[in-house]
Amino acid sequence: MTPASPSPRWLTSEQRLAWLDMVRVLTRLPATLDAQLERDAGLTFFEYHVLSMLSELPDRALRLSRLAQLTSASLSRLSNVVKRLEARGLLRREPDPDDGRASRAVLTDEGMAAVEQAAPGHLATVRELVVDALDPAQLGQLHNAHERILGRLDPGSATRPEWLET
Repeated sequence: MTPASPSPRWLTSEQRLAWLDMVRVLTRLPATLDAQLERDAGLTFFEYHVLSMLSELPDRALRLSRLAQLTSASLSRLSNVVKRLEARGLLRREPDPDDGRASRAVLTDEGMAAVEQAAPGHLATVRELVVDALDPAQLGQLHNAHERILGRLDPGSATRPEWLET
């Protein structure tokens, strides 16, 4: 006989509602951001995220493995996107000067121009859908809730950019 599995800890009605609302945000928000960026800048949200991560760095370059971490992408997904962005002249790949076995992505001037062109519309959408929908206290609560959840999903903060203020 096998031992009985413990009963699942079912969600209360309030917990279930909160979870399902989070699922709705997790599915609707990326689709809405994708649509806005595709319409206004010809970029997907993920492509914009990759380019914007590079745009934050003084040399606009980052090892692909670190860029994959920061964008929460597999190396194969990132590699496919990097190939597409490279074909469009928005970034280039080159050997990492610190380790020639590794590659890094470098944002080109055209890529920086694409980020600068896309940013105002993207930020307006982010403000409209998220930031301006909450008062400062609610925004702080949202940040705190995200930090707690990320503490479980990413305990070492591998996905947190070094250049962000805490």
